[in-house]
Amino acid sequence: MSLIPIVESEELENDKEPPVGRFASRRKSVFAETYNPEDDEEDDGFKMVHPKSDEQRQRLSDSVKNILLFRALDEEQMADVLDAMFEKTVQPGEFIIRQGDDGDNFYVIERGKFEVYVKDPATATDNRIHTYDNCGAFGELALLYNMPRAATVKAITSGTLWAMDRQTFRRILLKSAYKKRKMYETLINKVPMLKSLEPYERMNLADALAPKQYSNGEQIIRQGDTADGMYFVEDGVVRITRLGEHGREIEINRVPAGGYLGELALVTHKPRAASAYAVGDIKLAFLDVEAFERLLGPCMELMKRNIDDYEEQLVKIFGSKTNISDIR
Repeated sequence: MSLIPIVESEELENDKEPPVGRFASRRKSVFAETYNPEDDEEDDGFKMVHPKSDEQRQRLSDSVKNILLFRALDEEQMADVLDAMFEKTVQPGEFIIRQGDDGDNFYVIERGKFEVYVKDPATATDNRIHTYDNCGAFGELALLYNMPRAATVKAITSGTLWAMDRQTFRRILLKSAYKKRKMYETLINKVPMLKSLEPYERMNLADALAPKQYSNGEQIIRQGDTADGMYFVEDGVVRITRLGEHGREIEINRVPAGGYLGELALVTHKPRAASAYAVGDIKLAFLDVEAFERLLGPCMELMKRNIDDYEEQLVKIFGSKTNISDIR
C-alpha cells in the first residue's frame, strides 16, 4: 500500500528541456534512487530553499492550498514545501514533461492551460486525455514510484508553474506521510473502539486522518450543524456542551486524549446535538464522513450501542431523553 494518497488525474506527466539553469537537462537512469523513511529517523539539517518575494510566496501558497497531496502536512512541513518550490514560466507549445522520460520535478499550476496526451501504442498517435485550466498538479507518480513519465503535458497558453525536484519532493512527502502514519497508528491503538479493526484497516484509517489544531475556547463542533466527520483527540481535552433552558450551555462531558467525538451524528444521520470546545491548546485527528463510512463499518454496531449510554447521561442532566444525534 502506498504511503500517501494518489491524486486523481495526477499521473499526467512529461518534461521539456527548458533553456536555462536547473531545467537545462533531463536526468536519466535515476530509477535506482530510493528513499526509505524508516532509514531517515533524523533530519540532516539540510533544507532546499529557493528565495521568494512576499508576493511570490503568497501566490504559491494560494496555488497549493487545495492540492490533496499536501493536505496532511502540518504548518512546518508546508513551510518546507513553500521554501523548496521554484517558479517556472512557460510559453504556448512548450512541453513540460514527455511520456517515457525520467521524472525530475513535480509541478503545481498557478495559471495557464495545459493539455495531457498519452501515446496509443497501436497507432503511435498522441491522444488527449485531460486539460488543466488554471489549476491542478501533475508529475508525482514518476517521482513516488520510480517509473517513467506516464503521459506528456504541453502548455496551450502562456502560464506559470511551481516545481519541486524529485529528491525534495520524496523527502518531504514520503517522510511526512510515514511519520503521520506512525503517529496515528499509536493514537488508534489507544482507542478501545478501534481494537476490532484488522491491522490493514488501522493503516488505512491512519492514512485517512487529517491533523487539526484548536486554541483554548475555540469551537470544534456547533450544535445543530450537519455532521461532516468525527474527531480523535491526540493531545489535550475537549469540552462537550448542550443548550439547556433559556439557551444556556451546560457542560455534559469531557473527552481526554485517546477519546473521540462526533461519531454519533454520522451513525444517526441527524444534526449535531451538542457543541464541542477546546480546553487549552489541543491536537485532533479528523476523519471526514466519506472515509468514516468506508473505513469504520466494523465499529458501527459498537457506536450504535453507545447511543443508549449517552441517552442515559442526558436523562441524568436534563431530566428527559432528547433526540440524540451526537453528544460526544
